[in-house]
Amino acid sequence: MTTQTLSLAPWLVATPLIGAALLLLVGRRSDRWGHWLGVLASTATFVIGLVILLDMLGVDAEQRVATSSVGTWIDAGAFTVDLGFQLDPLSMTFVMLVSFVGTLIHVYSVAYMSHDRDRRRFFAYLNLFVAAMLLLVLADNYLLLFVGWEGVGLASYLLIGFWDHKLPNAVAGKKAFLMNRVGDMGLIVAMMLMLATFGALDFGTVLGSAEAADQGITTAIGLMLLLAACGKSAQLPLQAWLGDAMAGPTPVSALIHAATMVTAGVYLLVRSGPLLEAAPDAQLVVAIVGALTLLFGAIVGCAKDDIKKALAASTMSQIGYMMLAAGLGPVGYAFAIFHLVTHGFFKAGLFLGAGSVMHAMDDDVDMRRFGGLARLLPVTAITMGLGWLAILGVPPFSGFYSKDKIIETAFVGEGWQPWVFGTAALLGAGITAYYMSRLFFMTFAGRRRWLIGEGAEARHPHESPALMIWPMIILAVGSVGLGFALNAGDRFVHWLEPVTGHAEHEEPVLPIWLIVSLTLLLVVVGAAIAFRQYAVAKVPTTPPPAPALVRAARVDLHQDDVNETLVMRPGQYLTRSMVFADRTAVDAGWLGLAGGVGRLGSWLRGWQSGYARQYAAITLGGLGVIVLVIWLVATAG
Repeated sequence: MTTQTLSLAPWLVATPLIGAALLLLVGRRSDRWGHWLGVLASTATFVIGLVILLDMLGVDAEQRVATSSVGTWIDAGAFTVDLGFQLDPLSMTFVMLVSFVGTLIHVYSVAYMSHDRDRRRFFAYLNLFVAAMLLLVLADNYLLLFVGWEGVGLASYLLIGFWDHKLPNAVAGKKAFLMNRVGDMGLIVAMMLMLATFGALDFGTVLGSAEAADQGITTAIGLMLLLAACGKSAQLPLQAWLGDAMAGPTPVSALIHAATMVTAGVYLLVRSGPLLEAAPDAQLVVAIVGALTLLFGAIVGCAKDDIKKALAASTMSQIGYMMLAAGLGPVGYAFAIFHLVTHGFFKAGLFLGAGSVMHAMDDDVDMRRFGGLARLLPVTAITMGLGWLAILGVPPFSGFYSKDKIIETAFVGEGWQPWVFGTAALLGAGITAYYMSRLFFMTFAGRRRWLIGEGAEARHPHESPALMIWPMIILAVGSVGLGFALNAGDRFVHWLEPVTGHAEHEEPVLPIWLIVSLTLLLVVVGAAIAFRQYAVAKVPTTPPPAPALVRAARVDLHQDDVNETLVMRPGQYLTRSMVFADRTAVDAGWLGLAGGVGRLGSWLRGWQSGYARQYAAITLGGLGVIVLVIWLVATAG
């Protein structure tokens, strides 16, 4: 790549960051035009990324990895860290996804937030989110990546709790912030181990030396990186914040779930591939966590009546597929990112579609009060329908090419692993078909349940304005054709090879045709059951008595109760015990000493009466003592 192109790398981060700074510093004076400045900043970022991408496509594969340094950031003796950016196929894939989908979400937000008096501040936070995510994926070392990592956490906190005048929204933002801090400790510890082992934090040194390092150290680093990824990507056991994050405006949900934040954990693990390959045990744990989470999220999604929370559970499950692929080794890295890209399009489209439904239904999110909206919201129904088919993995939609690759790869290997991981991936596909079909049919099919009950007469569902519709249409086009375009001739796999390396694709333990057939069969069965229950049968407007598993899924399989029992309550007791010990031992000791000094001072102060005769008596007494001592010494001599 040319020097001029490399010099553009810092502007990928600086452009949205400048936009955020201007919107926050100018304040209310920019209320009338600030949202367009936010859109312009995001669009300019996409254009810069496109220029770099076109230049990268014009060179040979071995020349597609380059770094651009602004200068030295930290200089502490032998330890130095540059403010450096790494341009390669992996980072540029994220740049294009974040900037393109992010720009569409910015445009959508112009109309969606049109009546919010703080719209300018909202766009400042969106720009900050994009800038932080781009810094995360462009950094050429773990410490600079961590700055973007924390920036994404800050921006998500600000956006999730944007309507913080409502207590649940403020609590949701705090919950996301705190749970992500737990994961962040994993990344901090991993960097400490890297620095102690390799003496550096740049990707070149750490990843290049991983194979020769002690396996115990690489295992510890791998597990700490996994902990960090679990926090950011809402994987077990740090997944509890994701559903509550739906308290933020719907464009925030689309941005967090499709193009930023939850994809950061997958990026971290794929970027750290050589470290995971040097730690087979840690890599196996990554795959196990992914398999468990994809099933966990799918089960929770089956019982959600809140349209946004159902999509949030879906995101948790789909990220689980990506984590599973990342844990399958080099052969799975490209497929994890492939599914991440296609998921970015159809999940963003589904969330924006949910926002369009909410716009039509006076911000109601309960699907039990929807139904029959397809004729009234035709564009929303079609675009969400295309995203629905894509996430189900129906050919020839994009999810078919990306998710099925992960399912096929899960059946590769020896011993118990291919059977366990492959079965989990297959079951996840069937359950996904059920809960996503449930969402679609409850919203657009069946009778119009919003005509029933209090306030029904005030509702007049209508299609969203053009600024909301066109981003949904563009994302729907990606949901249809992106998978085929990237899969043709293994184009996307070859594109990532300069980063992920070339991996020979082994044959799965089951024939590929059988895996594909089983997957499609489960998808058809899941969708058919949902159709019968929610498009044909009468859907109750209040939740009927349900089995124990359904009741548990409605409350996220009691994940908050588990966290409270295992972490929060013991933490409270530990804190109270430490406070008690501090007060009774440490504070009591020092306060006792201080009290003794005070009493001594009070006693001595009693000798300072101000009476001359008392001072004379004391002086005479002291002189007498001195004379007596001299006499005793002289006598003894």
